Amino acid sequence: MAEFNTKQIRNLALLGHGGCGKTSVAEAMLYVTGAIDRLGNTAQGNTTCDYDPEARARGFSLAATPAFMTWKDTRINVLDTPGFLDFTGEVRQAVRVADAAVICVDGKAGVEVGTELAWDIACEAGIPRAFFVNKCDDEECKFERVFRQLHATFGVSVCPVFIPVETGKDVTMIDLLTMRPIKYDEKGNRTETAMRIGWEHTASEFKDALNEALAGTADNLMEKFFEGESFTLEESVEALHNGIIQGTIVPVYCGSAVHLWGIVAMLDAIAASFPRPTARKFEKDENGRHVPITTEGDPALFVYKTVADPFVGKMSFFKVMAGTIDRDMSLRNLRTGVSEKMSHMYIMKGKEQTEVDELACGDLGMIAKLSNTNTGDTLRASGDVAYARVTYPTPYMCRAIVPETAKDESKISQAIAKMLEEDLTLRYENNPETKQMLIYGMGDMHLSVLAAKLKTRFGVSVRLEEPKIPYREKITKPCDVEGKHKKQNGGSGQYGHVKIRFAPGEEEGLTFVDATVGGSVPKNFIPAVEKGLQDAMAKGAVGFPLVRLRAELYDGSYHAVDSDELSFRTAANLAYRKCLELGAPVLLEPVGELFVTVPEALVGDIMGDLNKRRASVLGMHPHESKTGFTTVEASAPKSELADYPIALRAMTQGRGWFDYTVTGYDTVPANVAAKVIAALSLIHI
Repeated sequence: MAEFNTKQIRNLALLGHGGCGKTSVAEAMLYVTGAIDRLGNTAQGNTTCDYDPEARARGFSLAATPAFMTWKDTRINVLDTPGFLDFTGEVRQAVRVADAAVICVDGKAGVEVGTELAWDIACEAGIPRAFFVNKCDDEECKFERVFRQLHATFGVSVCPVFIPVETGKDVTMIDLLTMRPIKYDEKGNRTETAMRIGWEHTASEFKDALNEALAGTADNLMEKFFEGESFTLEESVEALHNGIIQGTIVPVYCGSAVHLWGIVAMLDAIAASFPRPTARKFEKDENGRHVPITTEGDPALFVYKTVADPFVGKMSFFKVMAGTIDRDMSLRNLRTGVSEKMSHMYIMKGKEQTEVDELACGDLGMIAKLSNTNTGDTLRASGDVAYARVTYPTPYMCRAIVPETAKDESKISQAIAKMLEEDLTLRYENNPETKQMLIYGMGDMHLSVLAAKLKTRFGVSVRLEEPKIPYREKITKPCDVEGKHKKQNGGSGQYGHVKIRFAPGEEEGLTFVDATVGGSVPKNFIPAVEKGLQDAMAKGAVGFPLVRLRAELYDGSYHAVDSDELSFRTAANLAYRKCLELGAPVLLEPVGELFVTVPEALVGDIMGDLNKRRASVLGMHPHESKTGFTTVEASAPKSELADYPIALRAMTQGRGWFDYTVTGYDTVPANVAAKVIAALSLIHI
């Protein structure tokens, strides 16, 4: 038997805005439960969950990190997540396998963008939510103001369970279920204290909000509420439990992670009232169909995260979705068809690994060195039902990766491949036009962290540069030219002569027409003319590829001895050069469809910014699922959107997002083209 059965397991994702104290809350929970014997601090870079050297150097979380603890015969698996928007993929991974979310809120700052995004992600996943108002030790903490914000922003289901009546260094909280004041010592232990004048009045106002929420969970409680009757403690506890699991109640807890205040109360609530893994009855498969969660029967697991560790190797983090996983069991990967042996299974506490023999349905674990398994894979003992994968946002922040040395260049492909396995919000492209290695991420910080990890993990030093825009050229005027190549060096010479009418073409590449008569150009040399033009089109007047060219070969001449394929290819090239002189070539740039979704109040600012970026606004409409948001549709050149992920985030405080797809090429305005050509000239000097 597994050490903990499914009924004893709680999977919890800690979410929230960057800097609200999620990692500190996780650390406090670990310390209070005895999972660690020393309380770490984010400022000192010694917390359990932020063990990655890069996270410690930067002072904030970069990944969703699991940490297990035991409280009142319950295993609590906490997933500490990053708060910065660049790492939202990690948040989505954690929420995918969590059964509830605790959204941390800064008691001074209140509701922030990250609070709203965390709520949206948890709602999208359909898991119960709770709030923990942190930093009640701050003299400027205003719990009542923060609660009003939570209530106004997220609805009437938000209700207080604990409230602080004193903040600062000496905190007192009131348990609204029992209406008893509680003090905390430096170790997080709590003791009851006497009710003071004024406290009861404050508490009664919040008690009314709690009772209103509790009344909504059952008809008998609703009747008692309207009749002005009080709820018994047993009724309140049961109603709170049912409301949390059903998602009709979002409880608000409070405290200070660094001082361990309120941590015991939240641990008690998690153990007693938060949902077990089987509470929602089913999971979804890759087609959106419901799959019952079964604690018995054929085992199955879902890999929600992969880490490329240079010492341990590939680490696959998983959730047991059905049955019990035993050590040395073989499971088949539904994507690859390869059987993988569960040789060594671990439960994780930051980087600390504890080997286990069994894991019950709903538990979280890790297996190392599953070479044929990636993030999103389902492994089963039998059957062919694959679980729904994590939905990731599309990365649009692009930079060119430039290896510092030839040694780095030889190692970079393998290193990037491992990082792509680990982080599915990254996208890699080797652009043949610009001859650049391009990496796409969620923001500049995301790509900066990638570069740092390439150095620390794999010893690969790279620079991140602005990517080149794959401009193209086309002619705008028809022209009639000839190209003659004649060379005599004694013996056999070279002779090729062509007359070609050039014009703007309809097709993207070369449209070649053979209009010769009378054998002016022998049939066996005509393919050489076409090939010569195709090769020449790789470089236009400025140096970018030429497209949309129609070439009609209508005349020429040849020499019975000196003519060959090379001569006619050269003649075609000479004709092409004349075409560039006479055909009035222009510069083309990639353009595409841009869909920007922002709060309604910011639409004017967004449209003004798009106009500055040479975008053409095509229309707008309310967002189909996000109330109060509008989607602006535009056509925009790619060259103007290099910094748009950063700019949009700044304009909307992180609330806006966009989608962009290149759909074709359009003419670059003359003033812009002049700047591009001037910059190109400087590079070549």
